[in-house]
Amino acid sequence: MLYYNQRASRIWVPAWRKREADMEKSKKSTGFGRAAILAAALLWGLAGVCVKEIDGWPTTSIVAVRSFLSLLIITAAKLIRDRSLKIQFSLRNIGGAAAAAATGLLYVQSIKMTTAGTAIVLQYVAPILVLLWSVLFAGRRLKLYEALITAAVFGGIILSFADSLEPGKIVGNLLGLASGVTFAAQIIIMNDAQTDSLDSMWLSSAASLLLSLPFAFAVAPGALNAHNLLWLVILGIFQYGGGNLLFALGIPRTDGIEASLLLNLEPVFNPIPVALIYGEKMGPLAIAGSAVVIFFVALYGALPAIIRRFPKKRYK
Repeated sequence: MLYYNQRASRIWVPAWRKREADMEKSKKSTGFGRAAILAAALLWGLAGVCVKEIDGWPTTSIVAVRSFLSLLIITAAKLIRDRSLKIQFSLRNIGGAAAAAATGLLYVQSIKMTTAGTAIVLQYVAPILVLLWSVLFAGRRLKLYEALITAAVFGGIILSFADSLEPGKIVGNLLGLASGVTFAAQIIIMNDAQTDSLDSMWLSSAASLLLSLPFAFAVAPGALNAHNLLWLVILGIFQYGGGNLLFALGIPRTDGIEASLLLNLEPVFNPIPVALIYGEKMGPLAIAGSAVVIFFVALYGALPAIIRRFPKKRYK
């Protein structure tokens, strides 16, 4: 079925694209949505310091405990919201869960095969992919400032990790790029009005737990100390569980492009607590890149209000 676009004379577009466009127009970011996505980015950014504090634990064991605690947090939120643990196994919910689980798996694996900086930069091609999807497939009319700010934020991410980029490690770089694709898919699918983002995130945590559970018990007895257990609780309940919950609550209430830009605060925030606790100094490029990202993300949020204060002149 085709739909005649009256605003663009003699142009016919698929009916499904009109529905997507109408859905996009009706989705406006709310204050709660922005705050939830921003808080999720900051909590996710605590991963570096939490993992550094957990000594002697294999990655798979950390992932298993983290996923288990995250599942408890999201289950509690599900019970509060629905008074039930009934999960909707819709195609969109499963797709969002698969994308979220794949993002974590690909990112962790890419770090092992390339530098962390390269992996982060490649993962954060996601806002560009979300922007392209919105324009090409969701019928969104691209604003010039959206394209420019998205490019500027990505440039800031590259600048932040310029000292640790490693172009020669092809497989690790490809995995990092793949994690960027799946991260974009996670944002797009969970931002869809027909996706239950809370159910989708529950499925993602459950899948991550099941995949890592067989390797969860390979922990040396000496590593089961109070210090490690405390940081595991912080990692699972706050950094991962709290971050995932806030993302699930915020993404349906936030414009997809704005959400993807707000999430760019995660990688620039990640080294800050590490620097404060361990004294690791951020280089001038990292500081400059972080400033660029923060400035343009804030500018994106403020621009609509600025534009409204200076309306275009209308000529008869």
